[in-house]
Amino acid sequence: MPELRKDYILDRYVIIATERAKRPDQFRTENKEDKPTTCFFCPGNENMTPPEIMRFPGVGDWQVRVFENKFAAVGQGERKDLATDNDFFTYADAVGRHEVVVETNDHARTVWDLTIHEMRLVIDAYIQRIAEIEKLPGVRYVQIFKNHGKEAGTSIQHTHTQIIGYNLVPSVIEDEEKKCGDDCKYCRIIEIEKGSDRRIYQNSTWASFAPYASRFPFEAWLFPKRHVRRLDELGSQEKDDLCDALLYILRKLKELNSPYNYAIHYGIKNLHLHIEVMPRLATWAGFELGTGTIINSMPPEKAALFYRQAL
Repeated sequence: MPELRKDYILDRYVIIATERAKRPDQFRTENKEDKPTTCFFCPGNENMTPPEIMRFPGVGDWQVRVFENKFAAVGQGERKDLATDNDFFTYADAVGRHEVVVETNDHARTVWDLTIHEMRLVIDAYIQRIAEIEKLPGVRYVQIFKNHGKEAGTSIQHTHTQIIGYNLVPSVIEDEEKKCGDDCKYCRIIEIEKGSDRRIYQNSTWASFAPYASRFPFEAWLFPKRHVRRLDELGSQEKDDLCDALLYILRKLKELNSPYNYAIHYGIKNLHLHIEVMPRLATWAGFELGTGTIINSMPPEKAALFYRQAL
């Protein structure tokens, strides 16, 4: 029997359509990526991107490289604060900064192919760029997100993350902050889920699980076990453990050749830092778009079982 489930704290619902469930291997996608003649993100083509902001290592051949997005979604503007005209028309300039983090110099590799050390360089780049972008006038929130595969919104094949700092705190973050509360409901959720049938993987400082009201087949959330708000509050071991846990999940998605997005949610006041990994193996259709209720044909308990199988 299909089951209607609510998100842990948000007013967001899904239908877990158990009768539509498929085996994990039935979700596997074929690689249909186009092969470009020239890759702007490859070594030797640095002059084809906007000016470099930073690189790791700092000199010589780079492993991670950061620059502004040539086709930025936000930019400079005068109207940084929202204003409303005639009751219904609220607006501002989309002020901020849009950057690209190229995660490896090897065009043939993607994040799920990286080592923990290589992924740590990426995380360190995230931390440094958040700190700098937050200083820009008008920026109220910095969103780190990754698109992998056409179905997830990728337009350039060479693996990369995007960072957008802009003049708005996203409503989902504000809602999570409000409903999570000062006592942090996520801390309690982690304690429950790390021992449930939805558990995926944990190490000494991070835990991951398939969320109870998963919107996507094989959706996975990762939380530090210690209550921290931001990436820059993590200790060195916690950063390495984050890389370990995230790579574990992405390497399992590699078995399905899955397109995916991931997004980092961090707190403005007290929200528990977490990463949401959202595989894009199903298309939202009329029901989802018309109601806001998502139909998911992969129960999170079965998704977690797939993740727990040895790599």
